[in-house]
Amino acid sequence: MHLISSLLTLAGLLQVKASRHDLTITNYVYFDVKSAGNPLGRIVFGLFGKLTPKTAKNFLELSTGELGYGYKGTRFHRVIKNFMIQGGDFETGDGHGGHSIYGRTFPDEKLNVIDFDKPGTLAMANSGPNTNGAQFFITNTPNQSFLSPNYVAFGKVVCGMDVVYAISNSAIKHGTEMPLLNQTVIACGEVKGKVKGGPRCIL
Repeated sequence: MHLISSLLTLAGLLQVKASRHDLTITNYVYFDVKSAGNPLGRIVFGLFGKLTPKTAKNFLELSTGELGYGYKGTRFHRVIKNFMIQGGDFETGDGHGGHSIYGRTFPDEKLNVIDFDKPGTLAMANSGPNTNGAQFFITNTPNQSFLSPNYVAFGKVVCGMDVVYAISNSAIKHGTEMPLLNQTVIACGEVKGKVKGGPRCIL
């Protein structure tokens, strides 16, 4: 009996651990991006809604704009080649603004789960523990595991890494990390149904 009980306990623990690492994509979100008014293309994100339900919901609703505010019209205000691009500041546009759908900030979900080993990881930007708001970043190089303990990864780019790389290669204003030309999200929202594969997609 003790052996059976121990095995059942172990099985339960393994099931809980597995559920914590469920990377099922629950929603797809698109960003249509222009560079200084010229179309760059579309980025499609897959959100890990089972792993990080609050964070995924925050990004989704800021993308649909259903609460009257969100990512439409925002720009990627911070670009670091061979690291990441950052956006989501719908208040000031320079990295000092943007709030979550839950209030100014909300707590971290599931740190140390995604190891940031591939380009295209989608994560929340923050100013310290439990300060997630609206700003996010997308990695543009692999092997960035040092980010895992401090930033909540909640999705990935499934189509449009060419757009991410184009933004990453933007000319930067002298002495800053801000693109010289505006890299603007002109439209965004939820992709209904399953995303179809193609040469720009990694599903």
